[in-house]
Amino acid sequence: MKTLEQALHDHELIVLRVIGEWWELNLTGSQKRECIQQLTKTLSALDMQREIDYLGPEESVALIALVQSGGQMPVGLFEREHGPVRRMGPGRMEREEPWLDPVSPAEALWYRGFLYQAFDEITDNEMVEYFYLPEEFNDQFDTARVAEKSSIAYQDNYLEPVAGQAEVGSGFVEAVDDLTAMLAAAQLMPLREGTLAEIQPLLLNNDLNRASLLLTLAWQLNLLRLTDNGVRPAKAAVSWLKKSREGQLRDLIDAWSTSSWNELRHTPHLVCDGSGWENDPLLGRTALLTVLPRVSGWYRLTDLVDLIKQNNPDFQRPGGNYDTWYIRESGSDQYITGFENWALVEGQLLAYLVTGPMVWLGLVETSLLEDTRQLIFYLTPRALAWLANTPPASQEVTIPIVVHDDASLAVPFNANRYHRFQVARISEAEPIQPGQPFYYRLTPGSLSIAREQGIDTERLISFMIKASSRPLPPGTERAIRRWSEKGIEGRLEDVVILRVGDPEVLEKLRANPKTQPYLAEAVGDLAIVVRRNEWPKLRQAAARLGLLLDFRAE
Repeated sequence: MKTLEQALHDHELIVLRVIGEWWELNLTGSQKRECIQQLTKTLSALDMQREIDYLGPEESVALIALVQSGGQMPVGLFEREHGPVRRMGPGRMEREEPWLDPVSPAEALWYRGFLYQAFDEITDNEMVEYFYLPEEFNDQFDTARVAEKSSIAYQDNYLEPVAGQAEVGSGFVEAVDDLTAMLAAAQLMPLREGTLAEIQPLLLNNDLNRASLLLTLAWQLNLLRLTDNGVRPAKAAVSWLKKSREGQLRDLIDAWSTSSWNELRHTPHLVCDGSGWENDPLLGRTALLTVLPRVSGWYRLTDLVDLIKQNNPDFQRPGGNYDTWYIRESGSDQYITGFENWALVEGQLLAYLVTGPMVWLGLVETSLLEDTRQLIFYLTPRALAWLANTPPASQEVTIPIVVHDDASLAVPFNANRYHRFQVARISEAEPIQPGQPFYYRLTPGSLSIAREQGIDTERLISFMIKASSRPLPPGTERAIRRWSEKGIEGRLEDVVILRVGDPEVLEKLRANPKTQPYLAEAVGDLAIVVRRNEWPKLRQAAARLGLLLDFRAE
């Protein structure tokens, strides 16, 4: 905010003379410095509290809005509510004389000397243009008195609950289970955005956006670290895995509230192009969390979005400029611009915050109204406790893992997550089966990897006995010890068997340098093993020798 003298200095000379005419000053012939001095003396003597009473209703509302915003407001927001100030050079102003017929309350205040314009930096690479009141004007206003004069009635942020809907509980939350699977995967493979698709079969919810959020939160909570061998779980991961489910969720929720994960870049049906603009994801979450009700009940999602649009529409774009972001709908090459399309960007973002991250983290449950099919949401007790800063539950009842006699391990959903993480270090995870426990299998390969991690046989057996709270099945323990002593004693391979009717055919194929590389071990005089991925090449090479091979898939 500038002083009156500084503000006047930014005006063209013709504007200074027009302002002077309004206040009965004859500034014709005066130089700019003289005009500024006379206007500063005259305007600084005004009683702005009284001047509001002399303004027309629309101009008064516009001036009051500026005062209530602390004396300055982004140009885009102010002009959206109170009309534009036409930008003209001196020549055009002399021809059109816009002060005689202002097109808006904002323009009327401009030529009266009450409204001024400047620039301010709101991010490292974005400047915002704003209207402001000079210090001499703004300092005169009593905020309480201005509020009384305002024709805009103040309304508390309030959402009307939907009647007749049954309450719900906290519900089972899968985020901690899938993050456990991701931390376990980091023991074996590079874990980053580009590799998340590889572990989709191991996740209860295979939405890659959700996995991306969990990965970001893991880094933010220091659960992962970068080593010479790639990304690996950090020591903090052990502490997190040993917490109660509610404690783990609270950590994730707290991390999300300040996270760099950008929901706008993941909002369904929107495509964000270009790198010359950026948005702050914290602004969207703050706008949402500020208006969330603090009592249980079902609420319409559209009411929540409308409430934010009414009270804080520019939450994502403080500058009020809706024409500089390169966002389009999927399948379209037209960028979405203008405040009139607020619902297509800001509205969609708010809806995604509720139906995406807040659902994933157990803060919200959603449903549809039977009559209108409108989406409604329910803040869980977990969400209300978090909003009230109430500590999460630190105790929970867990169920032991189960070690079967076929060397498989079943980990129940409500098992200790630290035990599941350790199981994943010594066995191979099997794809998720809906409604079933997490299944793992001991294999020579998994036992070798466990040994590479410093887990010897006795430690491995001791852990499984402790985690299952019972002795191991004799066959499984015997198999582990036998592998430890003798290594791999058998291997199942996925191969193709080539059967022939005459031993000479096999001899011919084995003798020819074009076909010999594709043949493996013989199985008697009339059959030989072919690696599955190489049989098409063998068939082509054999055809060139004048021998057609049939393939029959069982």
